[in-house]
Amino acid sequence: MTTVRLNSADPVSFDTDALIVGFRSGPDGPRPVTGDGSLDTAFGGKLAASLAAVAFTGEAGELAKLPTFGATAAPLLVAVGLGDSPDADGLRQAAGAAVRSLAGTARAALVLPAGSPDEAEAVALGALLGAYTFSRYRTDGEQKPPVSELTVVSGQPEGVAERASVLAESVALVRDLVNTPPSDLWPAKFAEIAEQAGGKAGLSVEVLDEKALKDGGYGGLIGVGQGSANPPRLVRLSYTHPEASKTLAFVGKGITFDSGGLSLKPSASMDWMKSDMGGAGAVFGALIGIARLGLPVNTIGYLCLAENLPSGTAQRPSDVIHSYSGKTVEVLDTDAEGRLVLMDGIARAAEDDPDVIVDVATLTGAQIVALGWRTAGVMANDDAVRELVLEAAKAAGEGAWGMPLPEELRKGLDSPIADLANLQPERWGSMLTAGIFLKEFVPEGVRWAHIDMAGPAFNKGEPYGYIPKGGTGAITRTLIGLAERHASI
Repeated sequence: MTTVRLNSADPVSFDTDALIVGFRSGPDGPRPVTGDGSLDTAFGGKLAASLAAVAFTGEAGELAKLPTFGATAAPLLVAVGLGDSPDADGLRQAAGAAVRSLAGTARAALVLPAGSPDEAEAVALGALLGAYTFSRYRTDGEQKPPVSELTVVSGQPEGVAERASVLAESVALVRDLVNTPPSDLWPAKFAEIAEQAGGKAGLSVEVLDEKALKDGGYGGLIGVGQGSANPPRLVRLSYTHPEASKTLAFVGKGITFDSGGLSLKPSASMDWMKSDMGGAGAVFGALIGIARLGLPVNTIGYLCLAENLPSGTAQRPSDVIHSYSGKTVEVLDTDAEGRLVLMDGIARAAEDDPDVIVDVATLTGAQIVALGWRTAGVMANDDAVRELVLEAAKAAGEGAWGMPLPEELRKGLDSPIADLANLQPERWGSMLTAGIFLKEFVPEGVRWAHIDMAGPAFNKGEPYGYIPKGGTGAITRTLIGLAERHASI
């Protein structure tokens, strides 16, 4: 496990294997953005010229490595560009990219702007997130281990590093779950992990198995999961604080593998569907983080867990299911299954009388078409709630964009035989229509937001900043930030 601490020692004499130094570009070449010039002095005034010689300018995202030849106690200097005026996420991204480039190195110190608690936390958090690896299934020994000891050069209190560690460990938990193959993470196994880790963090945990779900009328969860030999689960996690006056409810889509069911996906769209439980992962990771931080806000999380597979027992297109709310739904497409498990979770969460319900899901391919791989869509039945979610996402550096719920799209969900259908016949606006479907299961007067993060939950491309290839842990920190905001309201 990678650790981080703060230390205000002179970076020139710091005992470490690598110095990560932030640079901005200037008229005389790239210059360190922190310190009193001691680094440049140590290099005989030639640091900028040395970096310019390897075409390093200090632009955001640039990296360059130089041997120090004894100019500093560390044998290696890693220059990372910060651009003109980096914000908190710019610092996180720079720290993460630099630390990720040092895989195989034991220790690193970060000399980036860290003069305030927010800056120091951003650097520490980005570094920890960049140090993440998932090597559980590697046997070849070729994967280099991440940096094990990180030091942020800063005079801020150590509590800043402790908070960053909690956030990073919550995100790492989610990344691990998303990266785990479905052969090792089925609904009951996920529920078992939630019981163990949740109990350790001080959460109250309740698990409903397939019998309890059937007896309780959770038709969406039962319908989606009935085609698999691994039956569905509903996990309720609860955190309470004696000083809390607000209650939040988070509901996460947890399809541990999504084949599309009888409405089978193309094979090219299926190989990364182990990530379809990313919403439940984010809710789980957030509850763990909220509990460990001791935030004064009551928080309840629902993990709606099922495996969507085709078989002789799978639900069929044209089946009608009875949801937990009592409404009936005609299933036109079994690959529109996430909304079916969420509708049960949302209706159940409303019974806890929360101030706000937020559901999180890798819900639609239309989100990726509309907003790309890095930006989640946020919809809500209350403008203030939507803005609060967007503010929390922006502060966390997690891409999110507010989207409408146009009333005219509701007619596309009409069914001739049930209260509504799970899909509109036309493709247009299908991310929004999915949100409109979920809104049907939010009781009158309950404030609610929906986050569709189909793209951001899984990085199919190359790593960047503090984001690895594979599971990203997206929206976990947004949910924690949302809890912090409600704690202060």
